[in-house]
Amino acid sequence: MENNSRRGFMGKAFGAVAAVGAVGSLVAMKKTWDPLPSVKAAGFTTLDMTTYQEGVMVTEKWRGKPIFVLKKSAEVMENEKGNPEAEARNIKIGNDNFMVAIGLCTHLGCIPAFRPDENDFLCACHGGMFDASGLVKKVPPPRGFDIPPFKIDGTNLILGEVGPEWQSMKDNGVTL
Repeated sequence: MENNSRRGFMGKAFGAVAAVGAVGSLVAMKKTWDPLPSVKAAGFTTLDMTTYQEGVMVTEKWRGKPIFVLKKSAEVMENEKGNPEAEARNIKIGNDNFMVAIGLCTHLGCIPAFRPDENDFLCACHGGMFDASGLVKKVPPPRGFDIPPFKIDGTNLILGEVGPEWQSMKDNGVTL
């Protein structure tokens, strides 16, 4: 009888040790799945919007993708007046309006070139065109430029963080 009781105790002790080991292994595995702090930090890019010049398109980089930033001129804003789709894509910081978009053609992922004289973008691969708001001007692109998640913090734009302005754009179908 004593032997059976001893076996029962040893079985329970072994089971407890095995359970602790299993939990420890699961915790360690989960830690390997979490992104490193350096990777998390790379997910956000802060842009000081006071440094951009009117009518000059600048290509920034976020998560390895080109980000087009265009501070819109009064002429571009006048041309967009009355176009609700274009107005919905404006990112307003202070008194300035910006077009901020992932600089990849939504047709095949090419990088369109900005044409300052025309205030538009031309994708040379298949002749697709986008206006200064990032809307399709000439097909084959199926939709306008995608707008990356952003948050406005004073005069800074934080790419990769979801703010209320971007969430509203997403909820209203302005971007994916």
